Amino acid sequence: MCDQIKLVNLMSKLTVAAAQIESAPGDIAANINLHLAAIHDAKSRGADLVVFPELSLTDYLSAPDVNELGRSVRAPDVGTIVDASRQIMISFGLIERGDDGLNYNSQVIAAGGKILHVHRKINIPTYGLLREGEFYTKGSNLTLAELGGQWKAATLICADSWSPALPWLAALNGANLLIQPIGSARGVVDGGFDNPRGWDINLRHTAMTYSLPTVMVNHCGRRASLDFWGGSRILDENGVELARAGDAPALLCAELDLAKVIPARSNLPTVRDSDPVFVHAELGRYLTDGTVAKLYDP
Repeated sequence: MCDQIKLVNLMSKLTVAAAQIESAPGDIAANINLHLAAIHDAKSRGADLVVFPELSLTDYLSAPDVNELGRSVRAPDVGTIVDASRQIMISFGLIERGDDGLNYNSQVIAAGGKILHVHRKINIPTYGLLREGEFYTKGSNLTLAELGGQWKAATLICADSWSPALPWLAALNGANLLIQPIGSARGVVDGGFDNPRGWDINLRHTAMTYSLPTVMVNHCGRRASLDFWGGSRILDENGVELARAGDAPALLCAELDLAKVIPARSNLPTVRDSDPVFVHAELGRYLTDGTVAKLYDP
C-alpha cells in the first residue's frame, strides 16, 4: 500500500536517475545483477525513477541471437527486475518476444511490482554497422506512461529520436518527460558522422524545442567492434544539462520540477503553434505524389 501511495503522490518534483552500465554481452543473469545493484543505489539516493540503456538486459549486440535472448515480458528473469520496482519506478531494455512470435527492441517501465508501459522501437536503423532491421520488427505505437501526479513520460529508443516526427508527436500527445535509452557506439555510422557530438545536438534541440525534460542513458565500455562512449545525461525543460556521465559506469541523479516545465512551454509555445492540421495536409500531398518514396533509393 505504501508503494502505491508513493507513486500516486508524485506531484511537481521527480527525482530521476540514469544508470550507465557496462553490460555483459548476452549474459542476462549477470546483467540482472548489474540492474539490481544500480536500483539499490538509486533508491538509496532518493530516486523516484531509474532508467537503464537500450537493450540493457542483453547488452546492445550488433548480431544478437534473438532465439536465445528473446524474452516475453512475463518471463521469470524479466520478472526479477519488475519485482524490484515496488519502491522505485524502473525503465529497462530487452529483446522482447511478442505474443505474435516476433522480436522487438523494447523498453519496459515497471512500477509497484507491475509492468506499467512497454515501448517497442519504431525507427529501426539498418545502415553503417547498424543491422537492427535484420533482427527486430518495428513498433507501431507511440503512447505515454503515466508516472503519477501529472507526469507523463514518452519513451524514444535511440534512433526513434532521429525521426523528426516522433519527438513532436510525443510532445503533441502531452509528454512532459522524455525517457531516451540508447546504444550508441563510435564509428557505427558511415562517413564523418560524430555520434557523441550528434547526440549532444539532438538532445539539446529536443529538450529545448519542446520544453521536454530528458533522461538519456547510454552503454559504456568496448565490446568486440563496438566502442560505447557513455555520455549519459539529464536535461531540464530548457535543454540545460543537470548531470552528465563520462565514459565509465555511473549513476546520475537530478530533480525535475513540473512547475518549471509549464511556464517554459508558455514562454516557448512550440507545440501550441506547430499546426498539425497543416502538417497533415502537407503529408497527404507528399504521400499522394510519391515524393517521399523518391527521396532515397536504398
